[in-house]
Amino acid sequence: MNAASATTFLVDVDNTLLDNDAVQEDIQQHLAASYGSEARDRYWAILEQLMQDLGYRDYLGALQKYRAEHPTHVELLAMSSFLVDYPFAERLYPHALAALAHLRRLGPTVILSDGDVVFQPRKVERSGIAAKVDGDVLIYIHKELALADVERRYPSRRYVLIDDKPRILSAVKQSWGARVTTILVRQGQYASDSQALASFKPADLSIAHVSDLIDMAPSILLNDPLKTASSA
Repeated sequence: MNAASATTFLVDVDNTLLDNDAVQEDIQQHLAASYGSEARDRYWAILEQLMQDLGYRDYLGALQKYRAEHPTHVELLAMSSFLVDYPFAERLYPHALAALAHLRRLGPTVILSDGDVVFQPRKVERSGIAAKVDGDVLIYIHKELALADVERRYPSRRYVLIDDKPRILSAVKQSWGARVTTILVRQGQYASDSQALASFKPADLSIAHVSDLIDMAPSILLNDPLKTASSA
């Protein structure tokens, strides 16, 4: 078993390091331009239904389901190449990889994401994120339910979770309590979702962009920010 680290950073991918909203827009635009708006709308409806059923967007699974509904629409099979060969590195937020490098200088840094078993790992690999953390990547169906496995693989006295989803941050805080510092990155669709922000306990810290981590004092990242503030 690995020796416990003092602080381990856990970093989300979609809308934290990478502009996933823009990726979705590109997919929809490509579907409409190449196959028509009807195909786009049906594919997206299947994708959203899988999101409800599985807890994550299964892009390749949705494509297979669309194919089952339209067995003669063979032209859509080329969509799989568009998905797996998508230039994810072009959708990284500014200085996202530099932010990861900054965290790694302070402590072990692990990618902690949700997603399917093919498309999400491909995204993390092709974007350059996996290489930046030397392959320390964890992808679960529901990461907030896999915290025991996270601890087993990366034991640490405390964690810092960096994510754009208030629901995830709140759930992990409830499980780990004072052992985790939660940081909300207000990027993407959840940044303006007032209902989501109001429905869950606020994160310990909030930043506008992932690049803000670079300028954050190490003492804030490495210590409990609430204790640091109270002792100031």
